[in-house]
Amino acid sequence: MARTPASGQQHALRAGDYEAVVAGVGASLRSLTHRGRDLVVPFDADEVRPGFRGATLAPWPNRIVDGRYVFAGEEYQVALTEPERGNALHGLLAWTEYTPIDKGPSHVTLAATIEPQVGYPWRVTVETSFTLSAEGLTQTVSARNESDTPAPWGTGPHPYLVAGPGHVDDWTLALPAADVLEVTPDRLIPTRLSPVDVDAERFDFREPRRLGAVQIDHAFTALQRDADAVATVRVTDASGSGVALQWDESCPWVQIHTADVDGDPGTPGYRAGLAVEPMTCAPDAFNAAAYDFDAGLQQLSPGTQHPPASWRISAIA
Repeated sequence: MARTPASGQQHALRAGDYEAVVAGVGASLRSLTHRGRDLVVPFDADEVRPGFRGATLAPWPNRIVDGRYVFAGEEYQVALTEPERGNALHGLLAWTEYTPIDKGPSHVTLAATIEPQVGYPWRVTVETSFTLSAEGLTQTVSARNESDTPAPWGTGPHPYLVAGPGHVDDWTLALPAADVLEVTPDRLIPTRLSPVDVDAERFDFREPRRLGAVQIDHAFTALQRDADAVATVRVTDASGSGVALQWDESCPWVQIHTADVDGDPGTPGYRAGLAVEPMTCAPDAFNAAAYDFDAGLQQLSPGTQHPPASWRISAIA
């Protein structure tokens, strides 16, 4: 019997000029290309996934500060999976192997179950579908609460987009967001919601411009949307080609991260892609009552399927 690669079972998809591979561990988008050009930072099948690159995040995206939260009057403590900052990072399924429940040449649907545990005592089944078409790669995520009481919920993806040759510094970003969530510099704890012109050079990309040396690891909201309520982030290189990520109203937030890893430009992964993470809720949304803005925390009713969240990655040629 063949050995399963380190990143889990591999699911290769193809449609027209697009090819993608989804790895089972974390339902992770391992690669996505258009006419052979990378649209996301890839990783190898037999490689332990670098961080959360391409992972599906559930039942929360981003962080729970101190791993503590109160829900329905009860206090909970989850494991601190970001120990250097003392936070619980990116949910409970990032290192779980998802099971394929439907698969074809251009699509795959995967499922995994969050079992009741200390800090999150609910059983939640998560399904995610990846579908390639002439328009790009669409992912949807839905959840069903199999427990007897409501459960807190949030989700989102974690792709690192690639515009073309070079690094983040060389690319142009179009980000239609009017507000940014300011955070502490050491632990990224949310402090206040501010207009992006609080630091326009760092945060205001409503008019497309080159990223340069700015360092961003922040959530944005107050998104400008088109007539179909779709928000679009675009990242392009000097030639004008690149990649777009679009999502609907299921995600009122988006995290942007310029991949500033420790080290210098020769360090693997250093500013190699721009993380664009649509989110159904804000960072630390499990502590929504602590903030004076709508953090977007959702509740899964017992025995019901939650409406899916979705997003699409496509090439800009």
